[in-house]
Amino acid sequence: MPDARFLQIHSLHGYSAVLLNRDDSGLAKRITYGGEIRTRISSQCLKRHWRKADSEHALQQIDGATASIRSRETVTRRVIEPLEKDGVAPETIKAISTAFQTAVYGDKGDKRSNRQPLLLGEPEIVYLAEEAQKIARSHGGDAKAAEGAAAEWVKNSKTNLKELRNACAMPGGIAAALFGRMVTSDVEANIDAAVHVAHAFTVHAEESESDYFTVVDDLQQAEDDAGADHIGETELTSGLFYGYVVVDRGTLLDNLGGDTAVAGEVAARLVSLIATVSPGAKLGPTAPYGYANWMLVEAGDRQPRSLAEAFREPCKPATSTAAERAALYLERVDAAYETGEARRLMSLDGATMPGSVRLPSLNELAQWSGAVMRTGSA
Repeated sequence: MPDARFLQIHSLHGYSAVLLNRDDSGLAKRITYGGEIRTRISSQCLKRHWRKADSEHALQQIDGATASIRSRETVTRRVIEPLEKDGVAPETIKAISTAFQTAVYGDKGDKRSNRQPLLLGEPEIVYLAEEAQKIARSHGGDAKAAEGAAAEWVKNSKTNLKELRNACAMPGGIAAALFGRMVTSDVEANIDAAVHVAHAFTVHAEESESDYFTVVDDLQQAEDDAGADHIGETELTSGLFYGYVVVDRGTLLDNLGGDTAVAGEVAARLVSLIATVSPGAKLGPTAPYGYANWMLVEAGDRQPRSLAEAFREPCKPATSTAAERAALYLERVDAAYETGEARRLMSLDGATMPGSVRLPSLNELAQWSGAVMRTGSA
């Protein structure tokens, strides 16, 4: 049995008449691949929907996991506003706020417009709130003294936060443990991503249409203008998307403080989220919901490799055709590189893959993935 250093998760999802992920002009995101334009779903979009999913597979519901919040308002809402509710003097609050906002968000962080949304874990937020409370309790009646104490705290903040992170299993929360974090104002707060997510793209050339629509006034009288009160256009796309995710077990365990049980639960839930969570915009007019038609999970100790190359030449937009393409490509890779991954497959249309064991349900696929991540062996 191979060591499970990496878990690779491949999927095929089909959607019709949707607008899953838009660019800055409101059109579907695209990528040119193999000389053809494909519809694309960004990795950032996928990760956010998995991270925020509120279902039986939610990452936040894992026992032992701590929450993460990405916002430019975290210090304001969780650190400063409690001081206001406690009746701390406004001048003292201002001094503490300036110090803590700049410590967390950078030199110009005292102004909201200068802050970037930053991912903070619940342990970090609680620590910041407690430190602010200490300063307020000690110097609440003396704004000048509070300002000095806050400035002194800022000088030592990076060291203190580093000690907190070293002492805490998941300081940045579950989201940072999985998807990483970059903090430009404090490089030691950076967290390497354990889950690597590729942009999903259609295995065939784009299928797109401009949807013309009108809005009609319900109270319009017969003698009034018969035309619509509003006319507009939006883009709709259809497609079969190939998705690819890699979980680095070593990095995940580092980020989870070595907790193998939580790592196993993360893998099981992640497989389920990938299969069942749709990254859809325009929910009302398109109902962009769907489950994976096909999923392949691989466990091994060699460098991961995507199956995207199987679709460099666009194929027929059918799951069976795409699965055949993936199988043929994987067969060639196996022959050339002999990487020896253990594989499990779930397919709605009975597809097969080289060296894989077919499992009848998503639950069994998720449980196998969790066991592999927990034990480190396939």
